[in-house]
Amino acid sequence: MARFFSKLGLLLDSRVDWLLLSATLPLVVFGLMTMNSFTSQSYYFGRQITWLCLAYALALACSFVDWRLLRKSLVVTSFYLITIITLLALLVLGHVAKGAQSWFLLGGFSLQPADFMKLTLILVLAKYFSKRHIEIANIRHIIISGIYAFVPFIIILLQPDFGSALIIFMVWLGMILVSGVSKKHLLLLFMLAVVSSVGAWSFVLQPYQKDRIKTFINPLADIHGSGYNAFQSTIAVGSGQILGKGVGYGTQSRLKFLPEYQTDFIFAAFTEEWGLVGVIIVFGLFGFILWRIGQIALVGATNFETLFGLGLIIMLLSHFIIHVGMNIGLLPVTGLPMPFMSYGGSHLMVEFIGLGILMGMRRYSLSFHRNDVKNEFIGPQ
Repeated sequence: MARFFSKLGLLLDSRVDWLLLSATLPLVVFGLMTMNSFTSQSYYFGRQITWLCLAYALALACSFVDWRLLRKSLVVTSFYLITIITLLALLVLGHVAKGAQSWFLLGGFSLQPADFMKLTLILVLAKYFSKRHIEIANIRHIIISGIYAFVPFIIILLQPDFGSALIIFMVWLGMILVSGVSKKHLLLLFMLAVVSSVGAWSFVLQPYQKDRIKTFINPLADIHGSGYNAFQSTIAVGSGQILGKGVGYGTQSRLKFLPEYQTDFIFAAFTEEWGLVGVIIVFGLFGFILWRIGQIALVGATNFETLFGLGLIIMLLSHFIIHVGMNIGLLPVTGLPMPFMSYGGSHLMVEFIGLGILMGMRRYSLSFHRNDVKNEFIGPQ
């Protein structure tokens, strides 16, 4: 009995942020209820339960690790190289599904390495920027950090997986903005990118290529072709109105008018059944999770921990905005999952591992005074 209470006390240690983990539970339940058929055995529902158990277990396990080891450049660099090699192997050994070679088949399950690259890139950029706060305004840091992001961006784009490549770019851009890099230099690079894009549109791209880009940007312009999914998604969102149609009564998803409603369009399927009230609840829960992550990040022992937390916010927020945007017809359909809600093991494991690492960093954040650690801070000391 004494051993039981000892283990229980260890589990309830302050290093585990139960408030943060508890906030993910309603989102997880919403996702399960949306993908469950309620009339027969659901393929997605059962497998999602397995992934969720593993994801929560990983979050708890990571919260007990001393992540100060990540301050060593060799450790972070090793993670980065291993993930890059895995992405390259995917181009040869990967399983092709929905036109993309983005998964490894492992028995009856599949794994998407691009999701793990997002978390690895956050670690790499957090390490890079935390060590160069004094000279961060130098343009070479935009270029070098851009190379770190450009390599996986190109490999993932070759799969092709535009959605994950976009998240890689958003993580890099977001962490550039919060790291203190000169905005003048960033604006210069942005202007060069705009000029290059205009030049390519005017003198390089063929008419049929321009038509494909137009359809991608505005899928509702071709509702009988490539824009069909986006059109059905907007119908589902609109039909939910204030209170929704009720759990299990969403016609767009249950009658298969809305494809991929367990993954790419789970927000639309959820909104149809829960209405505006459900949307407000989901937005509130996501807002609370991001706020809580920010609170933990701000008390990090060094800038590495703070930047990691901010990078995690950028990753989750980018997923959330793009997923919701494409479900309501405001953004192109990129196939990105809704954090904590969409079916899939890879993104769930990455999200909960990220939360676990952050909670593990929280364990020692209070034992160090920020002024006691040299060369680890943004701005003047």
